[in-house]
Amino acid sequence: MAWTELISPCFWEDASITLQLGFLALLSFHFLKQVVLLCSGRKKVDGEKYSKDVRYDFSYKLGIICSIIMLGNHCVTVLLLQRETRTQCESTVPFVVSRIMQVVSWVITLVVLYRIRNRTYLKFPWILRFWWTSSFLLSLARVAVDAHCIITNNDHLRMQDYADVIGFLASVCLLGVSIKGKTGIRFGDLGDFTVPLINGNKEKVSGVQRGSPYGNASLVQLVTFSWLNPLFELGVKKPIDQDDVPNVDVKDSAGFVSQDFDERLEYVKKNDATATPSIYKTMYLFARKKAAINALFAITTAATSYVGPYLINDFVSFLNNKKFRSIESGYLLALGFLGAKVVETTAQRQWIFGARQLGLRLRAALLSHIYKKGLILSSQSRQSRTSGEIMNYMSVDVQRITDFVWFLNTLLMLPVQITSALYILHMNLGMGALVAFGATVTIMAGNIPLTRILKNYQTKIMEAKDERMKSTSEVLRNMKTLKLQAWDSHYLQKIVSLRKTEHNWLWKSLRLSALSAFLFWGSPAFISVITFGGCVLMGIPLTAGRVLSALATFRMLQEPIFNLPDMLNAIAQGKVSVDRISSYLQEDELRSDAVEYVPSNETEFHVEIDGGKFGWDTESRFPTLDQIQLQVKRGMKVAICGTVGSGKSSLLSCILGEMQKLSGVVKISGSKAYVPQSPWILTGNIRENILFGKPFESSKYDRTIEACALIKDFDLFAAGDLTEIGERGINMSGGQKQRIQIARAVYQDADIYLLDDPFSAVDAHTGTQLFQDCLMGILKDKTILYVTHQVEFLPAADLILVMQQGKIAQAGTFEELLKQNIGFEVLVGAHSQALDAVLTVESSSRTTECVVVANETDTDTNTNQEFFHTKQDSEHNLCVEITEKEGRLVQDEEREKGSIGKEIYMSYLTTVKGGALVPVILLAQTSFQVLQVASNYWMAWACPTGEDEPVAGMRFVLLIYTLLAVVSALCVLVRASLVAIAGLQTSEKLFSNMLNSIFRAPMAFFDSTPAGRIINRASTDQSVLDLEMANKLGWCAFSIIQLLGTITVMCQVAWEVFVIFIPVTVICIRYQQYYIPTARELARLAGIQRSPILHHFAESLSGAASIRAFDQQERFTDANLCLIDNHSRPWFHNVSAMEWLSFRLNQLSNFVFAFSLVLLVTLPEGIINPSIAGLAVTYGINLNVLQASVIWQICNAENKMISVERILQYSNIASESPLVIEDSKPPAYWPDVGKICFKNLQIRYADHLPFVLKNITCTFPGRKKIGVVGRTGSGKSTLIQAIFRIVESGEGSIMIDDVDISKIGLHDLRSRLSIIPQDPTMFEGTVRGNFDPLEQYTDNEIWQALDKCQLGYIVRQKPEKLESAVVENGDNWSAGQRQLFCLGRALLKKSSILILDEATASVDSATDGEIQKIISQEFKDRTVVTIAHRIHTVIDSDFVLVLSDGRIAEYDTPSKLLERENSFFSRLIKEYSMRSQSFNTTPKLLDPPETLEI
Repeated sequence: MAWTELISPCFWEDASITLQLGFLALLSFHFLKQVVLLCSGRKKVDGEKYSKDVRYDFSYKLGIICSIIMLGNHCVTVLLLQRETRTQCESTVPFVVSRIMQVVSWVITLVVLYRIRNRTYLKFPWILRFWWTSSFLLSLARVAVDAHCIITNNDHLRMQDYADVIGFLASVCLLGVSIKGKTGIRFGDLGDFTVPLINGNKEKVSGVQRGSPYGNASLVQLVTFSWLNPLFELGVKKPIDQDDVPNVDVKDSAGFVSQDFDERLEYVKKNDATATPSIYKTMYLFARKKAAINALFAITTAATSYVGPYLINDFVSFLNNKKFRSIESGYLLALGFLGAKVVETTAQRQWIFGARQLGLRLRAALLSHIYKKGLILSSQSRQSRTSGEIMNYMSVDVQRITDFVWFLNTLLMLPVQITSALYILHMNLGMGALVAFGATVTIMAGNIPLTRILKNYQTKIMEAKDERMKSTSEVLRNMKTLKLQAWDSHYLQKIVSLRKTEHNWLWKSLRLSALSAFLFWGSPAFISVITFGGCVLMGIPLTAGRVLSALATFRMLQEPIFNLPDMLNAIAQGKVSVDRISSYLQEDELRSDAVEYVPSNETEFHVEIDGGKFGWDTESRFPTLDQIQLQVKRGMKVAICGTVGSGKSSLLSCILGEMQKLSGVVKISGSKAYVPQSPWILTGNIRENILFGKPFESSKYDRTIEACALIKDFDLFAAGDLTEIGERGINMSGGQKQRIQIARAVYQDADIYLLDDPFSAVDAHTGTQLFQDCLMGILKDKTILYVTHQVEFLPAADLILVMQQGKIAQAGTFEELLKQNIGFEVLVGAHSQALDAVLTVESSSRTTECVVVANETDTDTNTNQEFFHTKQDSEHNLCVEITEKEGRLVQDEEREKGSIGKEIYMSYLTTVKGGALVPVILLAQTSFQVLQVASNYWMAWACPTGEDEPVAGMRFVLLIYTLLAVVSALCVLVRASLVAIAGLQTSEKLFSNMLNSIFRAPMAFFDSTPAGRIINRASTDQSVLDLEMANKLGWCAFSIIQLLGTITVMCQVAWEVFVIFIPVTVICIRYQQYYIPTARELARLAGIQRSPILHHFAESLSGAASIRAFDQQERFTDANLCLIDNHSRPWFHNVSAMEWLSFRLNQLSNFVFAFSLVLLVTLPEGIINPSIAGLAVTYGINLNVLQASVIWQICNAENKMISVERILQYSNIASESPLVIEDSKPPAYWPDVGKICFKNLQIRYADHLPFVLKNITCTFPGRKKIGVVGRTGSGKSTLIQAIFRIVESGEGSIMIDDVDISKIGLHDLRSRLSIIPQDPTMFEGTVRGNFDPLEQYTDNEIWQALDKCQLGYIVRQKPEKLESAVVENGDNWSAGQRQLFCLGRALLKKSSILILDEATASVDSATDGEIQKIISQEFKDRTVVTIAHRIHTVIDSDFVLVLSDGRIAEYDTPSKLLERENSFFSRLIKEYSMRSQSFNTTPKLLDPPETLEI
């Protein structure tokens, strides 16, 4: 080609002079600017001067050395006046001027470098970096042209050529320094100031001490990734732990990127003048700088990858004419091949690493933003976005966006690759290149409809996954309810059904992907067939050199064509995910102006509401609260009471700003603390829950826990207040959780306290103590608004608000409201009636009335101590880990160590059909590879090397080639289809096994396993199995087969290649063995550290109202950033480790390739066939990619196999007893009488622990009412769990109607019993679905149950009636209404045995009375076992069981127990009547009405 002749004879001199002039002009402009600024007094000092103890980094030293080399190079050239350039310039002047200006420029460069040595420049001046980059480009172009001239003209190397090469190498180093930018200059003076900070508190700055090797790495370390060496050295010695992993660089930390992303978001918002800024534009601004650097490396990779195909024709020509060509030109060609491969592989490693790093930053920014958004979502938005959906945004969608960032560079490389390919094809085949271009465009265009369909499938897959994860999250939260109600099988089938929908979309997507694989694996062969056919028709001669160059080009084109479907798929997935996250981020937020904060010196009121109108749903015609007028002065105690669903909790919510304000004004003066009705407890220890971000003050803390009656509880725990609380406080009783969150509020020392029914979950004695010591004691000077159903706490209030249908129906003091006689008496009357019942029983059981004397308090205290002196018991009581590991309930996540066992691989491969499909897949791929090699070999052998005739007619040659290509493509179709089928079936089987294992796990597993861990496996790990795992394993085999094919071809030409290939392969394997231990543990740590992010987010979402109430958003956001960094550290170092290995493997492959080229050049003519040698080079060009690909694919597959390992961990959980035992099924009518007989029952939670229930022997007669009472921790809930076999008995037995419950199936047992639990549970869906999830009852039966449980009127008011919506957790129903729903379920079930576990804790006294009346009527001929804190609910029982320290303290009829004045039951009754003494002196009220209007 004569393209060099188009260049002007003095082109290089002119270009050089222009560049120098530009550099000097910029330098002069910069100097003048500094002078002007100095004269005007506005100059800013760029770098402060230091002279003491200066330390220079490698980058600075390298800059100096390379600049001196460049200066020396040009000085020698000027002195010797070397003018032997390839493009001769007739005039001496341009040459001399060019070289002298080069000398001047490099002298100035050294002066600038010298001047910055004693200044705190963080980066080299931008002018210097621009000059170094420009010099590199000029040197690169010059060396390329010189090399081309030497090869085409068969010249020898001259002095000028050597000088140019030296200058080029120096300019490459300077380019690297300019890209890094940092000078690396450090000053000892500054270091002295940082030492104390670093060595200060080890606890808090452990991250600083770890440091970031990447942030401190030199240029050479960054290029070679050798900054990871210390980590690898440690990883070989021992399994790496989280503390061993260094920090990420500051610019990669979550805090930095989160702030940067927020700034970009604000910029877009301000610039576009919109309230909903574009997330796309924000991401572009956030990522553009790093993306541009990555793009530069990617384009360099793409451009240099085509140097090999470009040179192949010249190489074959050299081998053909070796006797006429100098050996130097052959070696120069080999050097050209090698140099291009080194640049290509180095740039490739940098862009891939840079893309992963950018993905890390983007992920951290999005996770942080999604979290912050979750804390400020409005109530309406929260109802439309369930926790499961938002979890999917964080786990799946964010991951897909980071994957898209990686593919973005392949998109940028595509035009470069196609342009380069067309240029080479045009050079070799002339107009045949147009045919190739047309074929390429056709195949790529054919992918557009496929991609569109794939995008739709991806959307459907994500929607189906959302539904499944939403249901899974709900099930995990409420697993205990499902087991108690025997609904677990039904909900298991529901998730299986949702998974089936997801499976259908996955199968459609994978089927289409298999078709894409067929098209694109076969595309190089299709394109080559069409191209060569076009050449034959146009009469273009096909020589071996041209054919091999074209084949090499088609093989290079194979990568962008292969990547195209993945890239378009990733773009489709990425766009779907970005749109989903964008939609979420644009959801309505809580309005900041909902509450107006007034300084305390400007108002006498702490809380003021004027004309308030509020609603949870803005679209509803009826507001939740209306006509709210309220003024609360400092220090007032305001009690809020009313019937279920009257708006009590909503009133507190509107003060907190949680509700949509439709009209009116809400003003608050002072800090606030909030205690929600449903206790919100964070995973962590008790002390952390109480301190809640405040510093620990011993005296204040002691006063708090004493006022909240927690001292005795702490004495029971092995680790005291450092005992870890399980997820959602599962190892604490309801009363303990309530008191912990009251203590949290008290410790905050706020001005205003909002307490939502704080006494519902505690017993009578504890409730009295809390009210006296807490509300009227430590908080006596505070403003308190408290919701309560206990009428005995109302007289102490300064103001009582009676809520009715969302309005304040009455307001006043206790006496004022009694006088009004318009509704308040309903609540009070119900309480009086209950109290009278207690007093009547008490007085009738004694011969003389007991008088409360002064010393009785001491007796009570002793009794309390006796009751409290017991092991901690709870709803789910999981003491095993608490005792074993000093208070730790939730242990660190399971983590395998060492290599992934072969059994994991075998389990995966043999799951479907015993692995029968695996050999078929391997055979199909091997056949494809053999046919590919055969087709290329055929073309190389059959085509002439010069002017000779082909061995057969070109049409026949092309026909054979076409047949081989088509058959090879069909092999790919078979392989791709089988991989899709086997992969999806395996994924489905493993998912089914895990799901069944989790559902059959005992309750202890859920108590000690945060839901985040299970969700992580069901979402992220399952996605890997669904869409990635089969392909990753497949690629391992395919890469090995390709590599073996390449080596076979190369060795057939020159077996000597084995001499170098074998030792290099050994070195590669040694590198892999060195890499694997560290990378495997990093991958495991990254998987484990992902769960806490999801878990923390789930907890924060459920407690968002409390977090906002305590103004703790910033602290929780910081905790989220810390968790993100904990995940980023192992993830970042894991991807860096991959690049560390790939870089070394690539360079070793380059070495093998270079050796084979030198061998081919050196061997005498005639020993090898030039065409076949050219074929070997064609394959050898990709040797580095293939060899690295084999190791990388194996490592990548092992990392992905961790997901299989994690899913298998949860597929073998110890199971509960069988659901049904066919040989031991109870009779259909069982239980009929309902007699429960305990015989020597002993229960403990592990074999090495003491018994929690000890020698329980008693009988609950059938069709009787039994009350179970006792202090917190006495074993009441454990007894109930034993009846349902939530915990299995260690010794003894429980007989129900003479059937040993341990001998029958769990489903048979639980489905025949009914329970109304303490924590009411509702599921997302409809009213009908919540009443009757198994669809066993008619609408009429459901309406009857609704009417009986006081909900009929409310449901009839709703337009959808039984189809009325129930949102996640039943949040659109009050706690009392949810409790009534649970009662309704029991009424529908009509079991012979009903268990009530604090079932009326969340309802007012009047509703409680109604419920007791309903239970008495509906269950009069059934056994009812009641655990209650309200004494009047058990006073009319037939029998009362008193538990203490896990033993039976007393068991008899109430009247018998009351006859003994010193009995435990007598003391409980006495406490209750004592507490109500003041209330009992009020005037006798009218009897409450028979029915209660709600």
